[in-house]
Amino acid sequence: MAPFLISIAMTYLGRFAPSPSGPLHMGSLVAALGSYLRAKSQSGKWLVRIDDLDPPREVAGSADAILRSLEAHGLHWDDSIFYQSSRFQDYQEQLQQLLSAKLAYACDCPRKRIQALGGFYDGHCRDRQLATHQQGIRLRNQFPCYQFMDELKGQITLEPHWAEEDFLLKRRDGYFAYQLAVVLVDHAQGITEVVRGADLLETSGRHISLYQTLGLTPPKWAHLPLAVMANGQKLSKQNHAPQLSQQQVISNLLQALTILNQPLPENATHASPDEVIQFAINHFDWQAIPKSNQLIESQV
Repeated sequence: MAPFLISIAMTYLGRFAPSPSGPLHMGSLVAALGSYLRAKSQSGKWLVRIDDLDPPREVAGSADAILRSLEAHGLHWDDSIFYQSSRFQDYQEQLQQLLSAKLAYACDCPRKRIQALGGFYDGHCRDRQLATHQQGIRLRNQFPCYQFMDELKGQITLEPHWAEEDFLLKRRDGYFAYQLAVVLVDHAQGITEVVRGADLLETSGRHISLYQTLGLTPPKWAHLPLAVMANGQKLSKQNHAPQLSQQQVISNLLQALTILNQPLPENATHASPDEVIQFAINHFDWQAIPKSNQLIESQV
């Protein structure tokens, strides 16, 4: 089953794909910086993609604010910015192919029912042959991913209930699920390795299942530690993580480098963001990045 576009990457190609649901915060800077350094330390390219698949959660102006913040912190992307919403028609065509091949099916199960089952969908609608109009669409998961190799953490083992679940490809409200869009676009852009936060560790297993269903070769995976607050909550937009101040860019970069356990330049307070980033590329130590999933946010 052919995807909507095939691009063959000749060199390392990484990416950062924030959702426009709020400004850049320290947690997202750590993910962006880690993926950027991994790409640039291998003379690769680094792309930025806006994950604008969920309009109800988007905050007006946040996509532009994220891009301005990345530039202010010396993180300059290669090629043009890609907006995931620009490919809705392609996602629908791929979804229709899956439905026609009986590799996906409609589901009308409300969230309340799934929560009552313990949070995992039980395949209730697999053989009900429901009409697809205004229904959720799920993958008929024939390739459960129980284990995969993380380039930073080593072998990852996933819970069978998670690995085997028929997960959503399109929601009942008509919006495409992250799972479908990210796999298609990562493949289309030729991403060779996905470096992102450990909060998406289990999600990578679902992406691998979808890659196998589509007959595509998945990229490599690496999951960075999450910056968390002292109470254990991750720094995220949902938890109201503070916006990065562009008046203290150097401090922000040093803090993110410290979370990633990377060397810090001397006299950095007198350096420009680009100089700090170049130092970080030249001294990047992939193996020094902590293997834990969470680290309490450091203050430099």
